[in-house]
Amino acid sequence: MVRKPASMYRNVKQRSFTRREYMGGVPGSQIIHYDMGNKSAEFPIKLSLLAEEKCQIRHTALEAARITANRLLMKSGRASYHLKLRVYPHEVLRENKQATGAGADRVSSGMREAYGKNVGTAARLSAGQKIFTVGVNKENFESAKKALKRAGYKLPTPVRIVVDKGQELVQ
Repeated sequence: MVRKPASMYRNVKQRSFTRREYMGGVPGSQIIHYDMGNKSAEFPIKLSLLAEEKCQIRHTALEAARITANRLLMKSGRASYHLKLRVYPHEVLRENKQATGAGADRVSSGMREAYGKNVGTAARLSAGQKIFTVGVNKENFESAKKALKRAGYKLPTPVRIVVDKGQELVQ
């Protein structure tokens, strides 16, 4: 079936659904890495991408944002940054799949037993929560800011970039 738009899963409408030991067939998370770049170095400037609203972000959107940010930061070299994904997709998303097309009314049961099947996972975020954090040197500040801005385009919520540490160095 076709992937549903992010607007279907973005809003937090129901209770948390995270107990995987009681449910079967939960698709695995597509997120490959949570820490990228130089993990051992201490960088003077730290920037973070914050969610401005309470929302859910699917694991596919988080992975797309991670790839976008990492690709832009890699241009300056792997040793010049540390990118960290700060959220984990614990929420299991369910969907009551409907049959469409000719003769679908004979096959589909509509809203009868409409609990749904597990279709993916999402990270549940509160307003102001950090999604990504990037540590860089002074010369890579602009590229890190650009990378977080592009990563924000892939997410289904309004975001803002905040300089956590080293603000006196940037100005």
